[in-house]
Amino acid sequence: MLTWVQKSGQLLFRVWFYILVTLPILLFLPFLILVTLSEKTYAQFFWMARNIWAATILYGMGCYPVFKREEKLQKGKSYMLVANHTSMLDIMLMLRTSRNPFVFVGKKELQHIPLFGFFYKRVCILVDREDSRSRTAVYRRAQKRLNQGLSICIFPEGGVPEESVVLDKFKDGAFKMAIAHGIPVVPITFLDNKKRFPFPFFSGSPGPLRVKVNRFIDTSGLKETDKTTLREQTRELILADLSRRQ
Repeated sequence: MLTWVQKSGQLLFRVWFYILVTLPILLFLPFLILVTLSEKTYAQFFWMARNIWAATILYGMGCYPVFKREEKLQKGKSYMLVANHTSMLDIMLMLRTSRNPFVFVGKKELQHIPLFGFFYKRVCILVDREDSRSRTAVYRRAQKRLNQGLSICIFPEGGVPEESVVLDKFKDGAFKMAIAHGIPVVPITFLDNKKRFPFPFFSGSPGPLRVKVNRFIDTSGLKETDKTTLREQTRELILADLSRRQ
């Protein structure tokens, strides 16, 4: 049982998170609107999201990233970034993981979050998982963004699994897309996000956020029929990291 002192501290921790999420957006609102008017200025938006918004939240929460990279992203090259999904910190930590500008593919429901949702729907590729036409449109929009030299990021579990689940089953979309566009898959493991900022309200604490960037998986020469093998290979890498964490 948590004491009232512990509950009060964790309540403040949660409230402080939402303040940090909102404050940079309000402070830089005119600039953010300006750089989201056109896809041509997406690189400037990404820089602000990565170096101001995400950095303010993570370091302001006392949650500092610690990276272990088996391979580094090459500037100007496109990738399919995939990671386990356990926390609201995942978005910010992914932004800090890659200097290469990328676009999130995410659930359309998030566009309804006040303020955050306004920019989310302008810069992300939204998908309605229940609508086959929406899923098809994602591939067209992804191709357009890849042609602009960007990368794509997908959390292949399709959502945040229940607290007891270490790593949920992966959906095919990210791997089918990576094969179709011939881009490497970058398996990324977030080792501490569930501990630092899980979804249960009275939980979480400051501390390190370890990130393991695994060696990339080449998709050149693969066919759509190989998507299941690619999917499971990627999942096994991330699951192995989670199983070994101390």
